[in-house]
Order: sequence, then C-alpha cells, then structure tokens
Amino acid sequence: QVQLVESGGGLVQAGGSLRLSCAASGSIFRFNLMGWYRQAPGNQRELVAVYRGAVTNYADSVKGRFTISRDNAKNTVYLQMNSLKPEDTAVYFCRVAVAEGIGDYWGPGTQVTVSS
Repeated sequence: QVQLVESGGGLVQAGGSLRLSCAASGSIFRFNLMGWYRQAPGNQRELVAVYRGAVTNYADSVKGRFTISRDNAKNTVYLQMNSLKPEDTAVYFCRVAVAEGIGDYWGPGTQVTVSS
C-alpha cells in the first residue's frame, strides 16, 4: 500500500505561482505513471501533467505555464504552476500507478484557488 500526501495548495491571485508537492510513503521508482490531475466543481477529473515513463504529457490548457518534475531520492513529485488563471481553480490530485489500474494510487487532493 502506498500513501500519497499532497501539499502546497492555497489561495493566489491571478498571475501568481504555486508549487505543489506529492510525497509518497515508499519508493516511486517502480511507478511508470506519476502525475497530477484536477477536478473543478461540476466537472470531471482531468489530467494536468503526468510522467509516462520518461515522457511528460501536459493538458493543452497548462502547456507553457505548468512544469512537472520528480525527485526519486525524496519519493516526491512536484507541479510548478506559474501564470495562474481563475480557471485553474480546482482540487489537485496526485496519482501514481505501475500501469493503468495496476498498483494505482491517488492522494486525497489539495485545493488551489485563483482569484481574479
């Protein structure tokens, strides 16, 4: 069992920055998929940025503004969010998985609120 704990969320003005962290209770080295998703009220959960192996994928809406990174030694995945917009407001979830539906774990989420 792997536990994920997100941190770094909060309230920020439009144009500001936040850095989210996701700390895993064990080694993340074995996970092929690691990344961030978000869910705004009334919306489905959507991919924000993920590692699939060594390849990163970003949602079109965040390309050029958000950057995903990882520190295997610290078992931590990060999401640097710059030039935040009100439409980025959501609960952000960390996810790691060996493969889709296999060894698949989610964090409880952290709220990000961007004011205009």
